[in-house]
Amino acid sequence: MKRLLNLLWLLPTLAAAQAPVEEDIVAKTLDTSSPYYHTGLMMRYNAGDPTMTDTDYHYLYYGYAYQDEYKPLETNLALDKLLLLASAINPEEPQRETLEAVISAGTDALRRDPFSPKVLNLMAYAYDMLGDKEQAAAYARRMNGVLRTILASGDGLTQKTPRHVLMFDHALDAMDVEGFSYGKARVISRTVEYIPLLTPYTVEGKKRRGLYFDFGRVYWNKPEGYTYKRDRTWQFNNLKPREYK
Repeated sequence: MKRLLNLLWLLPTLAAAQAPVEEDIVAKTLDTSSPYYHTGLMMRYNAGDPTMTDTDYHYLYYGYAYQDEYKPLETNLALDKLLLLASAINPEEPQRETLEAVISAGTDALRRDPFSPKVLNLMAYAYDMLGDKEQAAAYARRMNGVLRTILASGDGLTQKTPRHVLMFDHALDAMDVEGFSYGKARVISRTVEYIPLLTPYTVEGKKRRGLYFDFGRVYWNKPEGYTYKRDRTWQFNNLKPREYK
């Protein structure tokens, strides 16, 4: 079942629509006197600060594109290891050593992609199964903040109102959370791709057959002649969602 574990973790009230404006993102996240200075936001994020707002997450997520650590085209070997471990979890009787291995691999994977919803999700699940409710809730908050930011960046229904993501996988994770099954993405323009839905749905009397995502940031520093190979799909063997208040 290709789904995030914790569909119930996504808060029911999404942030107000806020498409990223690059001049604004740069001005506020690179200014050391700004409350949205990226280094400060990242420290709060890594510490699991529960007071972070949706505005904080907006500048944190999109401001990461201007950090030296943002290298979206580099292979995340720790993610491959993590997904392999996750596929072997028995949801009825998860083994402690496997859960600890998930946390170790997840920690390494987050160094390459600190905002991966699937990794944050697995970290929350593993900590919860180990009985560390505080850490589990902290990772769930991080995941929710990232997903709300992506879902609030555009409705994704037209090429002019795409959802903005830092990684290809983030788009698919967001679609998983919404319960969508999808096909292979198609390039629409230099920055936008269209991901068709296997089962269209109707909004205000109009049938929607897919969603648009802006992947432009991924290609900002693309090496000449580079060909990106998308990660394989992943499964969670029917692991159940868990909810945190």
